[in-house]
Amino acid sequence: MQVIKIRPEDDFIKLGQAIKAAGLVESGVEAKIVIQDGLVKVNGNVETQRGKKLVGGEIISFDGEEVKIEK
Repeated sequence: MQVIKIRPEDDFIKLGQAIKAAGLVESGVEAKIVIQDGLVKVNGNVETQRGKKLVGGEIISFDGEEVKIEK
């Protein structure tokens, strides 16, 4: 499982930014498409909001990969 850390100066990371930072998608456009198509899960639930704020402790699942968000 990959881990993405939220920058110390930030309170959250948006879902689209997180999956791009994890290398699960190539671009923000691709992130938007896979999220809107319901292919991304946060804590086991389908999430369709690209701007969903992740504050730490969440698990993102996409395409057989999992990413943990840490503060």
